[in-house]
Amino acid sequence: MLKIKNYVKVESLEEAYELNQKRTACVLGGMVWLKMGNRNITTAIDLSGLGLDTITETEDEFVIGCMTPLRDLELHKGLDTYTNGAVRESLRHIVGVQFRNCATVGGSIWGRFGFSDVLTMFLALDTEVELFKGGRVCLSEFVKMPKDRDILVRIVVKKTPVKTCYLSQRNTKTDFPVLACCVSLSESGVKAVYGARPAKAFLLEDKEHLLDGMENLNDSEKKEVWEKFAEYAATHVSTAGNMRGSAAYRTLLVKVLTRRALEAVGGMTDEN
Repeated sequence: MLKIKNYVKVESLEEAYELNQKRTACVLGGMVWLKMGNRNITTAIDLSGLGLDTITETEDEFVIGCMTPLRDLELHKGLDTYTNGAVRESLRHIVGVQFRNCATVGGSIWGRFGFSDVLTMFLALDTEVELFKGGRVCLSEFVKMPKDRDILVRIVVKKTPVKTCYLSQRNTKTDFPVLACCVSLSESGVKAVYGARPAKAFLLEDKEHLLDGMENLNDSEKKEVWEKFAEYAATHVSTAGNMRGSAAYRTLLVKVLTRRALEAVGGMTDEN
């Protein structure tokens, strides 16, 4: 059972930060996962009055407030267009609309949950998180950092030209993914991210440069390098078993979803 002694709807991020320095304090998000735990909270910190529930699109980036519901991300036309529908695909399977209206992007990113479709999706993009004291940090570095008492304020997605594909395998429609895979192709190369391994999302680097110059290959050559990278991913992405699937099954999914995602982004044109 979740027990809260004091509830504070803060008027500033400074107030939230000061209250959060106590180990028994907790920043509230959408309360969809937190309420299911067994925990005593001395001070529950509510950020809902700070205007951090909006998505702002500029010429260079998307700025997403930490209290933005997942449903707003799912329906945002700018993000949908920029990612070729990948953001919507990553979110539409998460439980149900009522749930996505409550769950926040900040809670999903801060939690670094192993099952998180949201973390898997944003790791494949040029994404930074903005911390109240820590400033802007690359998301790939943030996921490696130990949890501290800072406040996650915003998620920033830079509009780097990119082609993106998000795929997942689920045992049932609204269940957690058995494996999630997001592949993005930009001028800087390919990013391949794997979530629900069942550990937290993992960004795989093409250290053997198997995909270098992929855009200059013919269709037959592309299929060959896609297959090689899929084999490479299956070898280098660690998996484990749980109630949803075995490690061997997940490794097979790594290979299959990687190849399918590469086929998708490799076949995209600017009009797709």
